[in-house]
Amino acid sequence: MKDYLKILVVDDEEIILSIFREYLEATNNYTVLTATDGFEALEIIKTEEIDCCFTDISMPRLDGLELTKRIHLHDNTIPVIIMTGNPSMNNAIETLKNGVVDFLTKPIKMDQLNQIIDKVMMERSLFVDNILLKEEAQKNRKLLSINQELQQKIKEVESMNLILQQLDQAKTSKDLFSTLVELSGEITSCDEAHFSIFTQEMTTPKTITSFVRDNTRAIGDANFIERETIKKVAADGMPFLIKKNNGNGSVMAVPLKIRSKVFGILFLLIGAGRGCFSEKDLYFSNFLAQKASFSIENLALYENIYENLFSTLYAFVETIEARDPYTKQHSTRVSSYAMSIAGAIGCSQEEIDELNVSGNLHDIGKIGIPDSILLKPGRLTDEEYEVIKKHPVIGSNIIGHFNMWSLEERIIRHHHERWDGKGYPDNLKENTIPFLSRILSVSDVYDALTSDRSYRTKMQEDVAVNIIIENAGSQFDPEIVDVFLKLHSQGKITANQGILSQE
Repeated sequence: MKDYLKILVVDDEEIILSIFREYLEATNNYTVLTATDGFEALEIIKTEEIDCCFTDISMPRLDGLELTKRIHLHDNTIPVIIMTGNPSMNNAIETLKNGVVDFLTKPIKMDQLNQIIDKVMMERSLFVDNILLKEEAQKNRKLLSINQELQQKIKEVESMNLILQQLDQAKTSKDLFSTLVELSGEITSCDEAHFSIFTQEMTTPKTITSFVRDNTRAIGDANFIERETIKKVAADGMPFLIKKNNGNGSVMAVPLKIRSKVFGILFLLIGAGRGCFSEKDLYFSNFLAQKASFSIENLALYENIYENLFSTLYAFVETIEARDPYTKQHSTRVSSYAMSIAGAIGCSQEEIDELNVSGNLHDIGKIGIPDSILLKPGRLTDEEYEVIKKHPVIGSNIIGHFNMWSLEERIIRHHHERWDGKGYPDNLKENTIPFLSRILSVSDVYDALTSDRSYRTKMQEDVAVNIIIENAGSQFDPEIVDVFLKLHSQGKITANQGILSQE
């Protein structure tokens, strides 16, 4: 409790105001402000920070009780002490009802003032502390509420990010449909999620993929899915949610659209006694369906472009092989040998797929080589050999223009590099040569040796294999040669046949 106080004394008798001021300022470190009526007192309170107020109950214009009410409207922590020359029980009760903290009878015993001030200021301190505690508690409750709301928003953002990230990772429509139902299980409490192809032209939905939370239970026939519900959603194009009575399960169906036309339905179920879907579940499921629809449309477009592009590039390869009948199906066989070696050596499926593309297209650069050199029956001159050595660069440049196969572009560029660094076009050596290019190199040479060419007939199998063995560590990566020899001895690679079997 502070020693320095501002005391307001309100009375219509000047003598009382003078006595209060002289006594309190003489005996304490107080500042005493005075007013002759309630209105004057209110003006002082508006401009000064008053700690305590003494006021007469009977005054002209504005009496002490009304003044007390108005003081507390301004600041309900200021203690007010009423003074009166006509004490009565009714007056005392009335003052206490109006928030007065004490009641003094005139004439005032001045020696009691300090004790009264100390008491009311102590009570004020406790009252203020209580108010602050309440305000702090309210703030804490508000902060807790805000924090809970923030955590919920974070969860919602995380759910949306999860949806976007996982949908973006899908490489094919099949992968995307599987991701769709798996995500449904992550963002909702569904027991099952099914994706069905269904259009207005179809009479029965065709379930493509399903998710079941209980892995111990096999996925049954999707005939149990409420077909009428699916038909309704397909017809209306609007999400559908049923909360069954008494927590007896719930059903949710959300349409997937391409250019505003429904092509499929995401159907989610909660079993009996397991609760119901909420509107928030419907919101997230609809968000998932919209993003999946967009991704499916992009994938379908990409797959169509990809297939058309691949068809165009294969047409180039076929054109090259048509120019040189001795190399017919060479690219297909090289791709088969390379994928077999890659599988045996432990490459990922993604790397095997990269070899499939680059193997089939590895000689596409020969489209830029003149027939006089490409089809020459005899030995090439040094100048002609320099021209034909350009085909890996031409091929990688052709692939590079499509901005789709950067890894395949690199594999094609370096499939004529040598382990000893004497290859072309960049004289790379040993492990600086891309690993898949090293696999392609062995496959390419093996097929070239065991195939008829314009300048020679094909070699016997054992002769070709011995040449591969003799060049291990000079032309070829010895590790890859070892894997090739193992597959060849097992009959899994044979000349002109590609992969006979693959583990």
